[in-house]
Amino acid sequence: MGVELSPSGIPARTLSRPVEETARLARADPRVTALVPGFDAPFFQAGLAGYSDGAMRLVARAQGAPFCVTEALLDRTLINGGKGRRKEDPDLIASEVGMGELEDNRAAGLDDHPLAGQVMGSWPDEMARGAEILCGMGHEVIDVNLACPVKKIKRKARGGHFLACPDDAVGILRAVRDAVPAGTPCTVKLRRSFSDTQEMERNFERIFDAAYELGYAWSTVHCRTVEQKYHGPGRWEFLRDLVRRRPDRVIFGSGDVWTVLDIFRMIDVCGVQGVSVARGCIGNPWIFRQARDMMAGREPMGPSVAEQREVLLAHWRFSEVIHGERRTGRHMRKFGIKFAQHHPHAMDVKRDFIRCETGQEWREVIERHYGPEAESRALESGWRPARVTDASAAMAMADADLDCGDAGCATSSGSGGL
Repeated sequence: MGVELSPSGIPARTLSRPVEETARLARADPRVTALVPGFDAPFFQAGLAGYSDGAMRLVARAQGAPFCVTEALLDRTLINGGKGRRKEDPDLIASEVGMGELEDNRAAGLDDHPLAGQVMGSWPDEMARGAEILCGMGHEVIDVNLACPVKKIKRKARGGHFLACPDDAVGILRAVRDAVPAGTPCTVKLRRSFSDTQEMERNFERIFDAAYELGYAWSTVHCRTVEQKYHGPGRWEFLRDLVRRRPDRVIFGSGDVWTVLDIFRMIDVCGVQGVSVARGCIGNPWIFRQARDMMAGREPMGPSVAEQREVLLAHWRFSEVIHGERRTGRHMRKFGIKFAQHHPHAMDVKRDFIRCETGQEWREVIERHYGPEAESRALESGWRPARVTDASAAMAMADADLDCGDAGCATSSGSGGL
């Protein structure tokens, strides 16, 4: 399934105030912070299939992400003891590369909490069991995925296809909420509808309302339909109208958040209590630091070459724990390509990352483009980290764009957070 990794066709958004003012006024909703201590800002890293493993999450947290969601984990994979159990263990990296004690690991920035374990499947009893397993692994929140536009399996719904089957969707939500301890928040990821028909719009309303009636703490609503998949602009006006009609509910928004400016634009335009950052944070963990800077009244700046090097090396080190060196070379290539957008010689760096297959080749690219000599040359040429603006972000993403198939960037069928 093709997934655009840069924006296209996004309409202009009419703001009620300058985006900088919205940022300075933005705060985490106290209802969210009360349920999930540490979730202290109105944005978070979405679950991104093929991307948001423990390595990506730790890198994002080091840059200010207050909360993360795992990739969509299949209930049967969890039940059968598959790779999801190891891959999404929130304490795996800390236990293997940390200094042993929990507090020491946290001090070293190896704390993958608070974390939502996102579960996806087809049958209520299996979804309930998968949720129980995630609770046992230490996830603070259980998130039910009713958003992924995956294909049906043997004519049975899963992910976003449940939006066409409201009775089954409510059954899933009830089974998970009943299985999860009362003190653990349950949340749900939705799309605005299965398709643009009145019947499907009514289905969304029924499922959305049922989630809160069953005790779900919040919903994250992606503003595209399931049939749209990841193409075309999202309808922010749908989120705005939903929030106005349900002012008592905690609603997070998702869709068309490409830069730090979009985080606060969505808060202003839609009135959501929080923003899910998905494709906009691939290769750009600094979006979370920039968001915190804007909340504090500081200008959002891009990373220096030295900061890029530090994050790339950390991301590799963490990824190697999960995937092993052999797989990490190819896995990290897609990240390197997106990280290249920040480099003063983005196209050269991107081309070199595309060729990477091994850890040695990866390290050679890092030394060639991110070492002290490379940074000195960039500074001598007059390059400096730039303030984030629409123009600079669009230029960077255009430079770093690529055909997903050529670079191994295609996400798996569970790309629910995109």
